[in-house]
Amino acid sequence: MKYADEFRNKIIAEGLARAIAAETDPQRTYRFMEFCGGHTHAISRYGLEGMLPDNLRMIHGPGCPICVLPPGRIDMAIMLAERDEVILCVYGDLMRVPGSQGQSLLRAKARGADIRIVYSTTDAIRIAEQTPDRKAVFFAIGFEATTPPTAVSIQDAEKKHLQNFSVFCNHVLTPSAMHNLLESPDIRNIGRIEIDGFVGPGHVSTIIGTEAYESFAEQFGKPVVIAGFEVLDVMQAILMLVRQVNQRRHEVENQYGRAVMREGNLLAKKAVSDVFELRDQFEWRGLGLVPYGGLKLKQAYANFDAEVHFAMRELRVADNPACECGAILRGVKKPADCKLFGTVCTPESPVGSCMVSAEGACAAHWSYGRFRGPQLRRRS
Repeated sequence: MKYADEFRNKIIAEGLARAIAAETDPQRTYRFMEFCGGHTHAISRYGLEGMLPDNLRMIHGPGCPICVLPPGRIDMAIMLAERDEVILCVYGDLMRVPGSQGQSLLRAKARGADIRIVYSTTDAIRIAEQTPDRKAVFFAIGFEATTPPTAVSIQDAEKKHLQNFSVFCNHVLTPSAMHNLLESPDIRNIGRIEIDGFVGPGHVSTIIGTEAYESFAEQFGKPVVIAGFEVLDVMQAILMLVRQVNQRRHEVENQYGRAVMREGNLLAKKAVSDVFELRDQFEWRGLGLVPYGGLKLKQAYANFDAEVHFAMRELRVADNPACECGAILRGVKKPADCKLFGTVCTPESPVGSCMVSAEGACAAHWSYGRFRGPQLRRRS
């Protein structure tokens, strides 16, 4: 298939739904986590859960980069932006992510902070070049798919001898979070859920390759199927997971072969390894402190590290206790389980990060699932 509409073909989708139903064992349950927010969006948009057997449940995972950013890091960014000499360069979807006490970058901008929305790291470099008397800081977020552009921007700034460009690094790592979901003592205490297999993230895997999950699948005995983001991609991945579970296999399989290779993108991986190193631990919203769950700049690039340059102090603050984003990110609860969902928390006035990002589970359920009742779920 070459075109997007071919990956949304109704006849093929119905055939895959019948195959999934035929191959699921009615005597057991299947609990699969789609780690990536893009998959959550596709599942909600196309009403995929209504086409699955009752004994097969999809669990939304912590795969939305905006959602997993803890409020303390937002507070740190606000404090940075309010310095007179700083221009904070951010992606637009960060502007409304809640920090503590109802604060956000949008409100900081309204108070006069110089916060500029950018579409790429190149924009941030350009701002630094055009304002030599100010200090441009790029607010870097995201999983492995967005890490290479940040690495290249730092290498570019070094080549240009830019003294007024730095990065506030919040890049996080997918395999570390998957390990944490299954083995962390903290997760056992704050709530966990049984998972039989993972729909692996497509974009991330174009960079790190399928080999990055092989030790995870072996260690935990959980199958992983890397999938693309169209509805047929996700359905085929679910069928592949059902077959692995039935056959008691726990392998890494690649449904997204048109974009993902076993070794990933070697050039991108080299750029990342040249610039970044692992943090001992990094806080994720909903998961707590994840060992080796994030990246920081290597000492050789400390001049471009905003946390070093501005002597930023690490902040850890609690989420709004009424918001269930943490439990939703762990798959323990669904968006509708939160008493704030659709009442005081909507896309127009989000209380939690899961309602802010288009990839968030709450935003996806609000856009596509809130009027779907359980009666629409097809009986297997």
